[in-house]
Amino acid sequence: MFYEKLGGDLVQCHLCSHHCRINKGKRGICGVRENIDGTLYSLVYGKLIASSVDPIEKKPLFHFLPGSRAYSIATVGCNFRCLNCQNFDISQMPKPQKPVIGDDVTPNEIVDTAKHYNCESIAYTYTEPTIFFEYAYETAKLASKEGIRNIFVTNGYITEEALRVMAPYLDAANIDLKSFSDEFYRKICGARLKPVLDSIRLHKEMGIWIEITTLVIPSLNDSEENFKKIAEFIKGLDESIPWHVTQFYPAYRLLDLAPTPVETLDRAKKIGLEIGLKHIYQGNIPGEGENTYCPNCRRLLIERYGYRVNRYDIKDSRCPYCGEKIYGVWRQ
Repeated sequence: MFYEKLGGDLVQCHLCSHHCRINKGKRGICGVRENIDGTLYSLVYGKLIASSVDPIEKKPLFHFLPGSRAYSIATVGCNFRCLNCQNFDISQMPKPQKPVIGDDVTPNEIVDTAKHYNCESIAYTYTEPTIFFEYAYETAKLASKEGIRNIFVTNGYITEEALRVMAPYLDAANIDLKSFSDEFYRKICGARLKPVLDSIRLHKEMGIWIEITTLVIPSLNDSEENFKKIAEFIKGLDESIPWHVTQFYPAYRLLDLAPTPVETLDRAKKIGLEIGLKHIYQGNIPGEGENTYCPNCRRLLIERYGYRVNRYDIKDSRCPYCGEKIYGVWRQ
């Protein structure tokens, strides 16, 4: 899906914002879409590389069916090359031109497994769901018929054309906003900032529940200016969108950096609250930073510890103490 023939055996992919022009016998940046004799093929359809039953909080989604289970799935491949990738062993596996591996699992089998484990949602995650779009799309259509929600955990590089096709079946997305610097995106991720901002806006406009995650990497995206710009952008969309500021741990090609100090995350949260965001969470640090508080009366509404929900006090989407509307998709 989402490509055009440019003449001869050259094709151009329009699935993500790289818009790769791909010669015969070559693949796009993702490593899993190949031009075979002038036709663009997905190499990962039906090829599952990872699956797990996860708490929804692990995605992380804190305002979408808290305490529920998500059946998480992925194929190999990614359209980014983040130097800090936690799942580089599968995301970067097919680059360059390496074999594409995975277990043969049909969309029907994925949905059946989600039902077997009483999962209320299927999360397309671990790598980048956009690059296995056709597989996710067919699965999501089947899941929707069974009353199972669909979630993308994504870098936000999907094109408008592709998102509009997926939107009727996509209930929620956690979107990485890795930095508000185009230079960061180019150097650290091999991408650009503007398409991500446009995608976040479009998700919101289309009524897909979104939460934003920023992995805070010391010396690279931990400045007060960066935090301020991200928070202002989110507030410009909706002050109730949850923002997850998450602790970095050394991984892949950024092994020389130390983990993010908790004080840095505290500073990001303080800046976000001062700008007017209502819900800011601190990731990879179990404890108070995971809790949901009423933005009006500041009473504790959802208590979490390490992805586990220990207390849940939201009634009819409102704070039971002061009646404040708490935005999200809540379990009744």
